[in-house]
Amino acid sequence: MNKLLTQAKKFNVSGPRYTSYPTALQFEVAENDPALGLYLEERKKRATSLSLYIHIPFCFSLCWYCGCTKVITKNQDRGDTYIDYLEKEMKLLTGTLHPDSITEQIHFGGGTPTFLSPPQLLRLGSLLHRYFNLAGTLEFSVEIDPRRVSTEHIDAIVEIGCNRVSLGIQDTNTDVQTAIRRVQSFEESARITEMARNAGIESVNFDLIYGLPKQTLSTFKKTLDQVISLDPDRFAIYSYAHMPSIMPSQKLLNEADLPSVEEKLSMLVHAVNTLPARGYNFIGMDHFAKEADELSIALNNGTLQRNFQGYSTRPELEMIGLGMSSISQGWDFYTQNEKDLSRYYQLLDEGTLPVKKILTLSEEDLLRRRIIMQIMCKGEILFDEYPLHNGLPFSERFSEELASLAPFEKEGLIQLSEKGVKITPDGRLFLRNIAMVFDEYLQKKIHQNAYSKTI
Repeated sequence: MNKLLTQAKKFNVSGPRYTSYPTALQFEVAENDPALGLYLEERKKRATSLSLYIHIPFCFSLCWYCGCTKVITKNQDRGDTYIDYLEKEMKLLTGTLHPDSITEQIHFGGGTPTFLSPPQLLRLGSLLHRYFNLAGTLEFSVEIDPRRVSTEHIDAIVEIGCNRVSLGIQDTNTDVQTAIRRVQSFEESARITEMARNAGIESVNFDLIYGLPKQTLSTFKKTLDQVISLDPDRFAIYSYAHMPSIMPSQKLLNEADLPSVEEKLSMLVHAVNTLPARGYNFIGMDHFAKEADELSIALNNGTLQRNFQGYSTRPELEMIGLGMSSISQGWDFYTQNEKDLSRYYQLLDEGTLPVKKILTLSEEDLLRRRIIMQIMCKGEILFDEYPLHNGLPFSERFSEELASLAPFEKEGLIQLSEKGVKITPDGRLFLRNIAMVFDEYLQKKIHQNAYSKTI
């Protein structure tokens, strides 16, 4: 058996994706908690660089595999109401920001951002320009469902400043698409890709998923060959997480159609072996980018970042989430908005930020977050970058964790030395597993079974 496949089977356990640390499962209900007010007061005192995430929850139809926070409707008028409330939230938010704060990133996620009509997208864009100071070098990305995009949609997002798009392709095989209730032709994806480039979009990302019903290694190979032919700048190749107890729509899928663990992992191994040979650097976990792409450059020069939007190239941005369920991330504080749409509206009608949950990070959280993000982004831990803790150097402070890395060292996935820990090229597939060693909440077995498989 292929060595990488053997290792993938060995380390395929449940664990976080580490878009944050601590993870969102540790957030607590914010009702009457004074910490939120204190955090907002402090934030207003300092000018910061911002990354805005706007959640558009609406979808025209239900994709059975999907675990996103969404609202299924065919009524596009609901988009107008939602934008009304986004404006209310923007008005409240700007009162908690220093007037000199600059927005360097914007991301529209969902749901389906292109559920909104072109006029609605233009209106939303105008609100962002009105309420926030947008940087001249703004990075602005929009998630696109190829089934729901017109030339007018592309023109609208470009007009409001979008320069990056991400296409949710998932798979090009008709049997797989039918099984997950997301049918779209390869020609549609090709047409949207060409349309975006002709309109001036600078970067195109494709999302694929491996492990879906009816997928085989053979069909996945064909899908990968097809989408590579469209020459995207980036790939995100996600593992399908079958968790019907948490994601009820997945109960509609026929579990008998799911590939075996070995076949599923074979798909990932094929991608990891194929994409670098076709000009894409393996950024880590499930992300790949061309050599000239900003992600590759950031990986090579040690400036790669990670937040709730995934891998990023802009360091030290404070993330502001708008819309139902969205998450905000400050230096030592997380908030999450209300997930129920009617309650989200109600709180804004009351003149209150629609925050449902918060988390204040302890000194221990901050230390472990730094370690985990060093693993996820830089692929190394340098011991001398960490101050003594009660007189103890890193190697003694985290002696148990370092001892727990032995299985990874034995497999050649890391190199341990007196200076630190270095992830090997093969180890980049196992970043989640390696980072888990330093996760204090997993050590306490808190929410351990609520995560997807790591590979």
